[in-house]
Amino acid sequence: MSEIHYALTQFSHGAGCGCKISPQVLDQILHTDIPAPEAKNLLVGNQSKDDAAAYDLGNGTALISTTDFFMPIVDDAYDFGRIASANAISDVYAMGGKPLLAIAILGWPVDKLPASVARRVLEGARATCAAAGIPLAGGHSIDSPEPIFGLAVNGLVDIKNLKQNNTAKAGDLLLMTKSLGTGVLSTAQKRKALDQEYYTAFVEQLMRLNSAGAALGQIKGVHAMTDITGFGLLGHLIEMAGGSGLTAEIEYGGIPVLEGVREGIARKMVPGGTNRNWASYCEKVSFAQNLNEADAISLLADPQTNGGLLIAVDPASLQEVQDLFIGFGLGKYIEPIGRLVPAGHHVVEVK
Repeated sequence: MSEIHYALTQFSHGAGCGCKISPQVLDQILHTDIPAPEAKNLLVGNQSKDDAAAYDLGNGTALISTTDFFMPIVDDAYDFGRIASANAISDVYAMGGKPLLAIAILGWPVDKLPASVARRVLEGARATCAAAGIPLAGGHSIDSPEPIFGLAVNGLVDIKNLKQNNTAKAGDLLLMTKSLGTGVLSTAQKRKALDQEYYTAFVEQLMRLNSAGAALGQIKGVHAMTDITGFGLLGHLIEMAGGSGLTAEIEYGGIPVLEGVREGIARKMVPGGTNRNWASYCEKVSFAQNLNEADAISLLADPQTNGGLLIAVDPASLQEVQDLFIGFGLGKYIEPIGRLVPAGHHVVEVK
C-alpha cells in the first residue's frame, strides 16, 4: 500500500514567516517597565531589534543565539524541514557569524498527522544542518493544533566581525541576496493556483542557506546587515535605516523579484501578513507618484521566508562585496537597490 501524501499547508492557518506577529503588535508585547538585570557581556539583546542575541565570551569572540519556527510554507514534509531550518540558521549568518549547533522545536497535531510525516520534517532539518556543517543536537516536541517546526541555533563570531542591523552610515549602498515574493507564491500554492514552472525556483530559494553572511562579516566596509523575513523588505529596511538614524532610498525597478510574483499580485494572491505589515509602518514610507502604490506595497511588504541578506556597504567596499557575491553564486544580485542618506521626512522612500 502506498503512503498517503499529506499537504501540510492545509493543516495550518499561516505559512512560513507570514505567521509572524506584526511589528506594531510585537512592540506592545515586548514593552516592559521591569528593568533588565545587568549583563555586561551582552553585546546585542532586546535593546535593539536585531536578528539574534550576541554574548561576549571574553576571548575576542561572541556567542550568537537565536530561534525561529513557523507553520508549513510548502506541502512536502521534507522540504518544510529544510526550509524552516535554513530560515532559523540565517539569523546567525545575518550577524556575520558561523553556526555551531542547532536544537529542534516541533509542534505536531498527533491526532491529524502521523509520526512518519514528522520524521520526514526532521530528516529535512538534518539535511540542512549538514549542509551548514552543524549537528542537529537535540530538541523538544509538543502536541499542538497545527504543525510547527523550527530551530534554536547557536553560532560564533569574532567580535570585530559582528554585524548589526542598526549600524549603517549615510552614503552606504544597499544590496540584497535573494529575490522577493515568497509570501505571494506561498499564498498561490495554498490556494492551489501556483504554476509548476514557478514552484521549482520558489522552493530552491526557500531552501538556500545565507552562508555568504559569514564571509560578509569579515568585510569592514559592510557596516550593517540583516535578513529579510516576516516584516517584508520595507519592515527590515525601516529597522536598518531608522535604527541607524537615516533614510533609505530604494529604486523600485531594481528590486529582484521571483518569477510569477507579479502575476500573483495581479491575481490578488496576497497573504494577510502583507496588510498587517503595512498597517504597522505605513506612515514611515513614501512612494514616487509614478508608481502603482498598491502593487508596490504588495511586493515590498510581502512577508519573506528565509529571505536574502540586506546589506549596507561603504561604496569603497562595493567591488569587494560584488566579487564575494559572484564567488557565492549570487552574481545576479550585485547591483545596489538603493542607498542610505541623512534622515528625511520618511524612513524609506521608494522611487
